[in-house]
Amino acid sequence: MPAPSAQVAPSKLKSTAKSTPWRQRLTQAWGAATQTISGLLFLALFGVFIVQIAARFGFNQPLPWTDEAAVILYVWVILWTAAWVVPEREHVVFDLLWNSANRRNRQLMRIVGNLLVGGLAAAALPASWDYVHFMDREGSPVLGVSFMWIYLPFVMLLLALVLRCAWAIKEAVRGRGLDSELRL
Repeated sequence: MPAPSAQVAPSKLKSTAKSTPWRQRLTQAWGAATQTISGLLFLALFGVFIVQIAARFGFNQPLPWTDEAAVILYVWVILWTAAWVVPEREHVVFDLLWNSANRRNRQLMRIVGNLLVGGLAAAALPASWDYVHFMDREGSPVLGVSFMWIYLPFVMLLLALVLRCAWAIKEAVRGRGLDSELRL
């Protein structure tokens, strides 16, 4: 008699995929999409950088558009990735007080901290959007790209902060995630 196989039958894989909650599938799809966009932005930045180096040092003919494109792509890569790709646990934290606090104080610190950060981001969101929208009338000097499109990821970053902080407050009120970040 042959040994049982460690592989899962295809029919079981389909039923597992269907039983995955729609929120989890949506979160995974959103994560994959944001990572793909971030990777493509970085790839474009790298390509522009290579063209810039080749033109400047290889052909002794610097291209003005490459400087501008590199700056625009850099802004997008940093702000997009910080907003949608980098998880909260990867951001800079000061955990000296967090590690010395008891569970109840960590819960309070998480709620108050996220209220402050999320509240400030929410308060800045309308004025930031107004300014970015106002900048639609101006364009970059060489490429003519509207400044609205250049600065749009800042508004996305503020929106992501508001959403992340709201989620973190909800989780802290439920008592979730208070021990997972403990760094001893």
